[in-house]
This record gives sequence, structure tokens and C-alpha cells, in this order.
Amino acid sequence: MDNPVTELDARFSDPGVQPTAWEETQGVLENAQLSWLTTVRADGRPHVTPLVAVWHEGALHFTTGPEEQKAINLEANPNVVLTTGDSTWNKGLDVMVEGPARRVTDQRTLELLAAAWRDKWTGQWQYEVGDGAFANDIGGTALVFAVQPTKVLAFGKGTYSQTSYVPQ
Repeated sequence: MDNPVTELDARFSDPGVQPTAWEETQGVLENAQLSWLTTVRADGRPHVTPLVAVWHEGALHFTTGPEEQKAINLEANPNVVLTTGDSTWNKGLDVMVEGPARRVTDQRTLELLAAAWRDKWTGQWQYEVGDGAFANDIGGTALVFAVQPTKVLAFGKGTYSQTSYVPQ
């Protein structure tokens, strides 16, 4: 998402406020310690779960076990929303990323992502790479997904704003 089309929605923004710069929104995605993933079950009901994610090369990446509900949901419907931010009312920036979740199986990309997880959490998240997935002694196999955004929304608080970003 280099130089996305950026638009302020004045209906949900304080008068005279400027759109949130993409660099600030990207910084929230890069530094978030926790995100919430929303998928859709086969019967249409939503499923939301917290997880850790990594922003890497213009996409948000997450993992799931092959038998977890989110993995089952993604088989039927790859469209997701990832949300992160601050639980306060009057400060911070909440961000949501919409797009399809695509499985990552390329060995080199998985190695880069495993390093990104390790670096972001100072070694607390350790993954080995093999057979097109991550693995570790605690959780076993972890499928890796990338969400290339089709739309990103940023909600500024304190000085209220709603900024949308779409790829060019």
C-alpha cells in the first residue's frame, strides 16, 4: 500500500481536521501487539478472535491452526477484517484492514515472516518453517495468511476523524 488514495469522511470527522497520514496509520499496524480477526462462518455468523499479526511488505499477516474455527471459516470465505487500536475513547488511532486472506506457503516468504514475528516480540514468538507453514513445540502447525488490503480505515480519537485508504 504505497501511496494509497486517501480520503477524509467529513460526516464522521471534526470540522477542519485533516486526514490521518498513511504513515501514521501504517505505524499503528506495524506496532500493534494485538489485533482482532473477523471471519464469517459457513452459516453466515461472524467469528471474532484476538491474535498477533505482523505488517510486512504491504500486507497484514496472521497465523492459525488448521483445525481452528478461523481456518475452517477461511476455507469457505477468505474475506476478513483485522482491527487494532486503543480501547480509550478520546485518544489514539483505531485501524481496520479489509481484504481477502490468502495462504502463504512460499519457503522464503515464510522465513522472512518467522523472523518478523521473532523480531517484533523480542523472541517470544518462535516459529520453524517447513511444509508450507510455521511450526513450534507449543502450538504445532500454524498456517500463515496474508491480507493485502482492499480498504483500510483509520479512526482518530480526541480530534475525531475517519480516514479511508484504498490501493492505487
